[in-house]
Amino acid sequence: MKTSNPLTLLVLLTTFLLAQFVHAAEQLPIKRLPATAFAVPKETTSEGSGYFSIIEGRNNRLYIGTAKYHQNGFLVEFDPMTQTMRVSVDAQKEIGTTATGFAAQAKIHTRNNTGPSGKIYFGTKQGYPTKDEQRSDYLGGYPMVYDPATGQTRVYPIPVPHHGIISVTPDEARGVAYVSTCSDERPTESTHFMVLDLANGTYRELLDCRHMYGFIVVDWLGRAYHPILGGDIARYGPRSDKLERLKQTIDGQAPSKESLLAHPESHPINWDISPDGKTLFAVAMSGNQLYSYDLTQLGGTLRGRSLGKLLADTERTDCRALCVGPSGTVWAAVWGVSKSAGSYLHAVSWRTGVAPPRDHGAVVVRNPNYTPFVDAASKPLPSHHGMKRLANGTMVPLYHMGICEGRDGAVNILTIAPYTLHRIASGDLK
Repeated sequence: MKTSNPLTLLVLLTTFLLAQFVHAAEQLPIKRLPATAFAVPKETTSEGSGYFSIIEGRNNRLYIGTAKYHQNGFLVEFDPMTQTMRVSVDAQKEIGTTATGFAAQAKIHTRNNTGPSGKIYFGTKQGYPTKDEQRSDYLGGYPMVYDPATGQTRVYPIPVPHHGIISVTPDEARGVAYVSTCSDERPTESTHFMVLDLANGTYRELLDCRHMYGFIVVDWLGRAYHPILGGDIARYGPRSDKLERLKQTIDGQAPSKESLLAHPESHPINWDISPDGKTLFAVAMSGNQLYSYDLTQLGGTLRGRSLGKLLADTERTDCRALCVGPSGTVWAAVWGVSKSAGSYLHAVSWRTGVAPPRDHGAVVVRNPNYTPFVDAASKPLPSHHGMKRLANGTMVPLYHMGICEGRDGAVNILTIAPYTLHRIASGDLK
């Protein structure tokens, strides 16, 4: 697939299902969930784009990664108290490069993570090459650690030449972070599962897992997990210094074709772990099922179970946003299409003792004038097509990316075009 327009490629590759989800009748969603929208600074993006790069810091502020194709990536801080945003990290400035085009550090695409120290862990990633550029033009992505207390950023060396960074997960108690790289090839890419020594900046490779979007999690015993192409799961134990290759089952059976958990070319699978580090949760991007794995079990098979459909009354779904919040609640932003209920972005939750997952409603913007959508001549601004006004003026987001629950109980969702933070107050989620 060739295109010189990064957002076109972004939509084709990461929102391919959404093209089918048209508001044909433009009926109002039956159950509406109001969210307050905040525009991510537009100078930090191009084409109004970004990904699932969002986490809450120990200071209760949100840290959001942006994508500015052919130019730069930024880490933006959102303060819920003042409801303001500012740039915390200018990636290329910290690296010391002025590269442009495909050579630029065009994205912060990682699922950001916060260490016990309060430091924010993330990394940079390549954009999309034009027809005149080679993949070798991109030298590689850099893991980074930002300290909100000091405002300082430590930049670590490129772990694998020409690869971007898709995951950086810290284990500060052991002085390491686990890194997953991405070559960005299709249909099957190279993704190196590595250990980064945080003190001296050296790497140790564990395995080329060849699974796209490898979100690494670290469990209660300090063991790190990474998905492997074909459905197996890599687990590295620092105590034993051994890498295991685990099989997985769902409800006692091998993962079905429909689950997308063992796709032969890999499929985006969103992982997150419970606050106590004992339960792993997963959802396949194009699936409609939430899964969990008990990480305290013994043996060479990771036995998972189905927790139920994310959305019950839907024909198709798209879920690329999953998190487990500090409360232990699992949250997902899910696009669903239904002939009876229309097609909208929903906020869905699951917690122990509550089954199946609960749909809190379709997200609607309570402040539709949060950012200009037209210029001085009343012409639509470019890259603002990710918000739709229904016939009665209700505004709904179209392209979701990330989700994060805060300690205050608010749920925060990222959408693109324009890059927007939607903040849902805890009181509206009851």
